[in-house]
Amino acid sequence: MSGTSAHAASGAAAGVAPPRTALVLGALGLAVLVLPLVALTLRTPWGQVGALLGDGVVLQALRLSVTSSLAALALSVVLGVPLALVFARYDFPGKPFVRALAVLPMVMPPVVGGVGLLAAFGRRGLVGQPLAEATGITLPFTPAAVVLAATFVSMPFLIVTVESGVRMVDRRLEDAAATLGADRWTILRRVVLPAMWPSLAAGMALSWARALGEFGATITFAGNLPGRTQTMPLAVYLELERNPDAAYLLSFLLLAVSVAVLVGLRDRFLGAR
Repeated sequence: MSGTSAHAASGAAAGVAPPRTALVLGALGLAVLVLPLVALTLRTPWGQVGALLGDGVVLQALRLSVTSSLAALALSVVLGVPLALVFARYDFPGKPFVRALAVLPMVMPPVVGGVGLLAAFGRRGLVGQPLAEATGITLPFTPAAVVLAATFVSMPFLIVTVESGVRMVDRRLEDAAATLGADRWTILRRVVLPAMWPSLAAGMALSWARALGEFGATITFAGNLPGRTQTMPLAVYLELERNPDAAYLLSFLLLAVSVAVLVGLRDRFLGAR
């Protein structure tokens, strides 16, 4: 090894200090990300916690947010895990295009997703109109619309995370189980699912947090009806206009949930130190 290469290798191993410019720009970037969170924490009126949490409208929004996000999570698991398995293990014509469509809501503006949901499931939608004519059931501006909107924006997070976990499962373990006479369902239940559990748990946490914080698709497809379709993010939006202190407190509650999810992912699922 040449002297230059040896010096570079030893420097990399020891950890070379970043340039001063990188440190300054990195500090500015961190400030942009952290200062709003610090300001929100400092502006939260802790003395109003009891009164606000006793407010009927707030409790209804909180209850709807929790129940709808959990329902969206359940739907995402039932539908998203099989789709992730297909993407990870099987090839078919047009797979890259189909996969791109499945994860598109991750980068799509949520309000565009809400408009798409209206076009598909609205009273005159592609599916909504024949459904209403056949059964009399309409989805927009109902609690079911809240769940569907949350599922639409959150399921891709589960799919991507689970797909990555399935790809990391050692195929030799499955082959060994097959040689011992295990069928596909037994291999899936006894080999694949336990091996991919950390990724599944991480995907569920991310998906639930995304569903809990959904705003754009919900207000477009489900509306903002107190006690019916008004979730916590929608309540924060309204309170910001008429009672900023309440908006700060509700926002901090959602922030606390996000922090809890990140801590859980770090310490339990991702093995980070």
